Amino acid sequence: MIARAVEAAGIPTLSMSSALSITQSVNVPRGAFLDYPLGHTTGPADKPEVQLEIICRSLELFNSLKTPGQIETLPFVWSDSNGDAWKDGLSVPKPDSGDAPADDERTERDDQPQYQNAKDAKLAGQGTCDTCIWLG
Repeated sequence: MIARAVEAAGIPTLSMSSALSITQSVNVPRGAFLDYPLGHTTGPADKPEVQLEIICRSLELFNSLKTPGQIETLPFVWSDSNGDAWKDGLSVPKPDSGDAPADDERTERDDQPQYQNAKDAKLAGQGTCDTCIWLG
């Protein structure tokens, strides 16, 4: 939502993500996806040269992503002594829930908005919130 407000003010934005399905579902103005562990969207902490490469490649996307909602998968591969071991267990289905990962303890998703408390629900209904009030 913030990216859309910034874009509406004439400032291009780019969302960087390691969660492709989430990024697609929120329909960012433009995005860069890396198949990296969550929390490492700009690369491994101990590899500043890779981080710089990722940032430079991402900035180039301002020239090539012209259609709203476009997401470019960047050609970087997470690798360490365990290769792609970070993915182990991420896609193992729970025995009783279809395709959710076996270690996924999150609440099931549904089509209705969920709020942390009544105040959040009330603020959402008004279209304002304490965090986003400056966008108005």
